[in-house]
Amino acid sequence: MGDEAAPGATLRESPSPLTAAHDLVLLDLDGVVYIGGHAVPRATEAIDAARQAGARVAFVTNNASRTPEVVAGNLVRLGVGATADQVVTSSQAAARMLAAAHPVESRVLMLGAEGLATALVEEALVPVTAADDPEVRAVVTGFGPDVVWRDVMRVAVRVREGLPWVATNTDMSLPTSYGVAPGHGVMVRMLSQFSGVEPEVAGKPHRPLLDEAVRRAGGRHPLMVGDRLDTDIEGAHAAGMDSLLVLTGVTDLTALVAAAPGQRPTYLSVTLEGLGRPHPAPTVEGPAARCGGWVAEVSSGALTVRGGGEADDWWRAAAAASWAHLDAEGTVADVAGLTPPRA
Repeated sequence: MGDEAAPGATLRESPSPLTAAHDLVLLDLDGVVYIGGHAVPRATEAIDAARQAGARVAFVTNNASRTPEVVAGNLVRLGVGATADQVVTSSQAAARMLAAAHPVESRVLMLGAEGLATALVEEALVPVTAADDPEVRAVVTGFGPDVVWRDVMRVAVRVREGLPWVATNTDMSLPTSYGVAPGHGVMVRMLSQFSGVEPEVAGKPHRPLLDEAVRRAGGRHPLMVGDRLDTDIEGAHAAGMDSLLVLTGVTDLTALVAAAPGQRPTYLSVTLEGLGRPHPAPTVEGPAARCGGWVAEVSSGALTVRGGGEADDWWRAAAAASWAHLDAEGTVADVAGLTPPRA
């Protein structure tokens, strides 16, 4: 099917390695480059290979609390070559949005952490924390582990009074050393419910962050690489760019087969090594999809896969058959008892 398929209908073909077809690779971090305090296996080598193939690499994160210098330093400690100018955060995207809407040296009421304050200063804006400052022109909020309830209440009042509001992201959760914890999206939802105001959002799946990454890194044919359908892949759709889903993070078979068109990747690979490989497109015929030596089919609502070959092709066939079934029948294929092959 390849490029003739409707956008989001199924996976596309790339006869050449993705690094030959795309001059800029935008990498999500958690689940793609690292998990917790460790680099994803073979991710460092895949990133080095992408650079050697001539592609520019940028690291794109919804995390608004850390500065690019801190993020780059963490990557270097994990063995990933990175500099601060190769890191783009949702704080930087939010600051750019505010700078485009307000004059230089405008005072912005900030609720967040160091990464957000630094981004505002870099855009010639003045971050303030005093909610009663009569000269503030807008509000910006981001994740900050040390934000106190008193400040949240005062910012909520100013938002309800009509100050324009930009949120760095709406992530509902984030990983911590003590487990998955509430993310900035929880606070955004609370502020919105109280004020009746919906913020402009900078981070994925909204497009400002990816637009900012392309602006900073350059490149005419960007590729977004992520592990999450609802932020990375949906964000790529919003920004009108191709995407590669890797399966080293949160997306499992259950989530993949249920993906709506706006959350389906252009390409799929089990690991980040898929950057340096061609990508065959599954062939869909009725309820069956073929890729490599695998045939996937949804029968009586259940997905089956038979054959043999590369693990990537197993996933491609399974995704294509499941999405065709979802689009035709409106129901998600049952994958209970189906065990994907290892990479």
